[in-house]
Amino acid sequence: MPTECISFRETNYFSDLICDYLDQKPELKAFYNRYPSLENFAEQIEEKSKSGHLERSRKVLLEVLKEQYQNIETSELTSEHIESLTSQKTFTITTGHQLNLFTGPLYFLYKIISVINLTKELKAAYPEYNFVPVYWMASEDHDFEEINYFNFKGTKIQWNSSQTGAVGHFNLEGLDAVYKVVAEAFGPGENAEQLKIWFESAYLKHKNLADATRYLANELFGKHGLVIIDADHKDLKQSFIPHIKKELLDQSSFNDVTKVNTQLESLGYGIQVNPREINFFYIHEGIRERIVFEDGVYKVNNTSMSWSKTEMLKHLDEVPERFSPNVIMRPLYQEVILPNLCYIGGGGELAYWLQLKQNFESHKVTFSMLLLRNSALIKSEKQDKKQQKLGVTNSDLFLKRESFINKKVRQISNIDIDFSDQKEHLKSQFEALYKLAEQTDTSFVGAVKAQEVKQIKGLEHLEKRLLKAQKRKLADEVERMTDIQEQLFPGQSLQERNTNFSELYLEYGDNLIERLMETLQPLKGDFLVLTI
Repeated sequence: MPTECISFRETNYFSDLICDYLDQKPELKAFYNRYPSLENFAEQIEEKSKSGHLERSRKVLLEVLKEQYQNIETSELTSEHIESLTSQKTFTITTGHQLNLFTGPLYFLYKIISVINLTKELKAAYPEYNFVPVYWMASEDHDFEEINYFNFKGTKIQWNSSQTGAVGHFNLEGLDAVYKVVAEAFGPGENAEQLKIWFESAYLKHKNLADATRYLANELFGKHGLVIIDADHKDLKQSFIPHIKKELLDQSSFNDVTKVNTQLESLGYGIQVNPREINFFYIHEGIRERIVFEDGVYKVNNTSMSWSKTEMLKHLDEVPERFSPNVIMRPLYQEVILPNLCYIGGGGELAYWLQLKQNFESHKVTFSMLLLRNSALIKSEKQDKKQQKLGVTNSDLFLKRESFINKKVRQISNIDIDFSDQKEHLKSQFEALYKLAEQTDTSFVGAVKAQEVKQIKGLEHLEKRLLKAQKRKLADEVERMTDIQEQLFPGQSLQERNTNFSELYLEYGDNLIERLMETLQPLKGDFLVLTI
């Protein structure tokens, strides 16, 4: 099982903000609490332990999880983890993910394995504490078009529904038709049968998308002790009421995040999310709309619902479950109801977390450590042998298609297509002409410059024509090279952002997750290339 690591920066698939964060650039230090090294967890544990709300939150968390797991076959390790949450010695490591159909892209696995493996590392380093891996289901999201499909061998398998509101509430009508497509696509075989059982049991035997997703994640990772939480629950929202009130009355998060956004932009970084004046949605019976404050009245956008300040606060106390945090407030909600130390997410997630530290400070809540999830490229032995035979390196695979082809054509061509030497020789010749012009008539300098530019462009044109001719001549070999890149980078994107786990599970079965559990190292900070 050969492995090779490539730095995230070298892949060219991750933003400057994330690469600079991984490099711990000093100018970013103000935007996070502690960098996630093994030794830094000691101070994070100490700080989180001082959170005054934790004792009550732990009790509520335990009761809610027991309720959510009452109809699920729970592993002994997961049960132990849930029971341990009332202990002041227990802390969580959390990742979150949307309720994508059949888990969606492959990185769903990497997120959860990163969380599980980090808890193991922490237990070895701090044996006096307990560390629980948590998957936070994004059940209150509303963007159905982002989650209603998965890709399988180049085919988009999609569930269509006209339902609206929070996706976790969606009933599963129409997924019986999707199952027929899935069953045919997976075909025969032991691994295919297991995939069909998981899909059928999840989506044809549960009442809503949240329950289906919980079942599937538990089937895949329950034996590793994963705890799955649906925070769309009245009792959990009850614990968050003081922070919801602060948002409704003070709207401080808008000012806090806007200020941080300005600071990040001044450093040359892009902004992932922009805050609203009020960063909560109202969810109820198919509605998920923004709460706005206009003319001294609280309203639910695109509805007739409205309240005075007094009425709104009373309504919040009565039905807190209808108040749903958006992307700005969700991380705060997570850190209030969980004894959490570290959030593990993708590049986009960490980018918006880096906008939130000041808002956490305003709410007097400990800011979580932030860890980039593991990333991996998985190859079969057959693909690896073909790649080696073609002389394609792992670094080559990460090149954009045109750069990949140009580089490989230059390498395999029996003639030299690189005119760099000729260009340098030409430039040295023109240096002598510049000196001559300056000694005779400086008005000729411009003419010399124009001639130099013309001749350099001429060389570049010849180089491009020669490269194009060689591409035609070597078309068969180029096609074989681009074919292996397309297999591993479908649609010219990272495999993990496109391919569903089912495609690999068909080939490797349970060995897929076990191999990933063995090789993914969350604190290592590199992109893994893995041959199975």
